[in-house]
Amino acid sequence: MAYSSVYVCVTVLFLSTLISSQFRQTCRLIRSTSDLPVLTSEGDIMFGALFSLHDTVLEYPPSFTAEPHSTQCFGFNFRTFRWMQTMVFAIEEINRDKILLANLTLGYQIYDSCSTPFHALRTALALMNGNEEGTGKPECRGRVPVVIGDGGSTLSLVVAHFLGVLHVPQVSYFSSCACLSNKLEFPAFLRTMPSDLFQVDALAQLVQHFGWSWLGTFAGDDAYGRGGAQLFNDEVTKLGACIAFYEIIPKNHDQTEMSRIVKRIPESGTRVVLVFALEQDARALFWEALRQNLTGIQWLASEAWITAAVLSTPEFHSILQGSMGFAIRRADIPGLQPFLLRLHPSKYPQDPFVLQFWQEMFKCSLGTVNKSSSIRPPCNGSEVLANTGNIYSDVSQLRISYNVYKAVYAIAHALDSMLHCEPGNGPFAGGLCPNSSSIQPWQLLHYLKHIHFTNDFGEETKFDGNGDPVAMYDLINWQLIGNGEVWYATVGRFDETMQPKLVIEEKNIIWNGNQRQVPISVCSTSCPPGTRKSTRPNYPLCCFVCIVCAAGECEKCLPEFWSNTRRDTCIPKLVEFLSYNDTMGITLLAVALLGSCFTLAVALIFALKRHTPLVRANNSELSFLILAFIGQPTSWSCGLRHSVFGIAFSLCLSCILGKTMVVLMAFRATLPGTNVMKWFGPLQQRSIIFLCTTVQVVICCTWLSLAPPVPRKLMTRETAQIILLCDVGSPLAFSLVLGYIGLLAAVCFLLAFFARKLPDNFNEAKFITFSMLIFCAVWIAFVPAYVSSPGKYTVAVEIFAILASSYGLLLCIFTPKCYIILLKPEKNTKRYLMSKSNSERKY
Repeated sequence: MAYSSVYVCVTVLFLSTLISSQFRQTCRLIRSTSDLPVLTSEGDIMFGALFSLHDTVLEYPPSFTAEPHSTQCFGFNFRTFRWMQTMVFAIEEINRDKILLANLTLGYQIYDSCSTPFHALRTALALMNGNEEGTGKPECRGRVPVVIGDGGSTLSLVVAHFLGVLHVPQVSYFSSCACLSNKLEFPAFLRTMPSDLFQVDALAQLVQHFGWSWLGTFAGDDAYGRGGAQLFNDEVTKLGACIAFYEIIPKNHDQTEMSRIVKRIPESGTRVVLVFALEQDARALFWEALRQNLTGIQWLASEAWITAAVLSTPEFHSILQGSMGFAIRRADIPGLQPFLLRLHPSKYPQDPFVLQFWQEMFKCSLGTVNKSSSIRPPCNGSEVLANTGNIYSDVSQLRISYNVYKAVYAIAHALDSMLHCEPGNGPFAGGLCPNSSSIQPWQLLHYLKHIHFTNDFGEETKFDGNGDPVAMYDLINWQLIGNGEVWYATVGRFDETMQPKLVIEEKNIIWNGNQRQVPISVCSTSCPPGTRKSTRPNYPLCCFVCIVCAAGECEKCLPEFWSNTRRDTCIPKLVEFLSYNDTMGITLLAVALLGSCFTLAVALIFALKRHTPLVRANNSELSFLILAFIGQPTSWSCGLRHSVFGIAFSLCLSCILGKTMVVLMAFRATLPGTNVMKWFGPLQQRSIIFLCTTVQVVICCTWLSLAPPVPRKLMTRETAQIILLCDVGSPLAFSLVLGYIGLLAAVCFLLAFFARKLPDNFNEAKFITFSMLIFCAVWIAFVPAYVSSPGKYTVAVEIFAILASSYGLLLCIFTPKCYIILLKPEKNTKRYLMSKSNSERKY
């Protein structure tokens, strides 16, 4: 409701300003502002100022039939009153300065904005009106070219919208909302308080430093609280933390709602909670936490309440001890405390704020301020301000007061630069300088944006393009000292201009519950060894359950290692290859050796019977080279196994091809008029074998030269073994080797098939046909089996294919010969072999 009223007022004012400018109508105040308390001190240049000296406003519902009642503010704020007095102190200090603004006197006009947006707008309007009804002046022109304030971000938003239309510079000492950095909306707004963007950055780095991943967030129901808390939530989420809950503190501090939001803390299980709110809202939250006896929570504070004395009272010690947050840099301002203690009603009888302050400080009545003070005993004049231990006179934590001090000096330096402008070198068109006798707000705004000076405390004062100062914070930790008071211990710093930005003195921190150990705030504790995280449905990523890991899943090991049975340590993987100690390797080796023995036996028989007709009719060689395929792969064995395999089988098939061609041509030669056998003599047969084998030799030599097979370790995270195998190097070359062998086998089969019914007592073509059928069947089945077999079984499949095809050749071609040589010697004659008698003589 207040916001809508504000924007209506601003719009009406803006339109009326345009109309007044266009038609030069006489300005007349619709309603007098004389009911607003104001502190005025005349000077050559007047400073306007807004301070929220009261926390609440008593609002009467409008009747719309009569003028509204005068505003009544309640809840005097001693801390804000010190800020206001610091401004007066700084102005009087400048007036005494013989160098800065010499021969000029600064004055001020200070209003109480009562912590209410609507009231803040009324006071800003009063500053701009500059005169009262009945003065007879034809226009409403403000007496102040600049305004210091307001404190809260919500109040400054309202005032900045209004003053921005008039181009009146506004310098806030406590408004930190990041939204106020938008120069399109707030062109005349500057501040000596860093933006919440920097405070949130500092808080997020703090959370990350201590490893907190499960956080709760409370925000005040205003621009400061909502904006800052949302920025914080977004920032820590980017860093991997999760927000357990996000609740808004109602402005009316409704008991039911306060009870509900505080209960969220124990329900969520978080131990770290951020409260991004003004001190009044934070106090209401902590009262409810006390009522619910909520302890053991590590509170993170926003800058607005980390040094608020209203929260450092003994009743809050049990829950707030150990609280931590960032506060702007402090300073010791010489002479300020005596200046604060100078106040007395007798000295300032016309100052409404001093009179209210005195009554609230000593709980007595002066009888002239408001009706509520009449129930108190009268002030007797013996009260001594120096004897009080109030936050007002405490100058140990001058932080916001220092911001007010810097704001006054920033404006003074801007005015000084403005008054020392040299004609012809001015900042405006044509080098013009401002008229020192009639300072325009927009001209002062220009100079304010470009000030850059170092104050008496050694700190640079300047504004960036957004009107923000350099962000520097102290990390504050609430610690209880011997007398039971809270000590705001500085345990770190944040400086956006330094690297690293955040420095923390961990050894000096005392946590909630007077603990030295960093509190842990996580939704789920770390999973024990051998288990891994599994997300919980409908929960943030920080909340999980622990389940047993699959092999190699928890402990991420290097490819050469594997997790142990407990899944908490990496151990070397077992190396797997087809070895001589492997059962499969032994079996294949035995079969290969047996084949070799058969081959040697056949060779021996053929050698002993080499002069017999049957042996002389067969000139085949067969060798088993399986030994190259078993054992740990090496560079020489990988190259040898594939090349020798290809060449050996090509030699074998070339011999069979030559034999088949001889058998086929021999019977063709019996036809009348043919002389074909002269082309298939022993020399020609060897030439055929040599040429066919040479093709394979060329393929293998090219393969070994360009992309030879090499040993390779096959390591996957899914298995506990390292598989040693031979990488073929060039799949194309390997395919050519197999393809050429297949071509020779197909030709042999085709020729043997044609010669299978030729008349002969020992028609070898039939046996070659059978052997080629076995050979082709084995190698056709080999291709899919080889591709799909894992690890060492790939090698085993290749060995099996070689053994099976070799045994097929041995049994089909040589076994019948050995049978005749050894058991049927009577058939091992030339006459029998050349005979073409009836079928019962044939084998």
